[in-house]
Amino acid sequence: MSAGPTPRPASRTVSEGSCPACNRHTRLSFHHLIPRKVHRRTFFRKHFSRAQLSLGIYLCRMCHDGIHDQFDETTLAKSYSDPAKLLSEPSLIRHFSWVARQRQA
Repeated sequence: MSAGPTPRPASRTVSEGSCPACNRHTRLSFHHLIPRKVHRRTFFRKHFSRAQLSLGIYLCRMCHDGIHDQFDETTLAKSYSDPAKLLSEPSLIRHFSWVARQRQA
């Protein structure tokens, strides 16, 4: 897999495009690489700037939900804050390949 999508700040506009995880063309939702739930914790405020906390990638809803079903927020923040590492996780690759075979509504 390539280096992965470039993280960017959240945007309020609804995005549509190709999901970097499953490659389906659909509506995309913003996934914070460091989940918002942990932004107020001291560890994250000390080690990350506000700009870093706001970075994320756009994913389709099914891939986004699969990530949050697989990992809790703290694990995502500490171990998977890099999009390349997140998208190359073996358990998630299996989910993404399943999503790629699903029909779109």
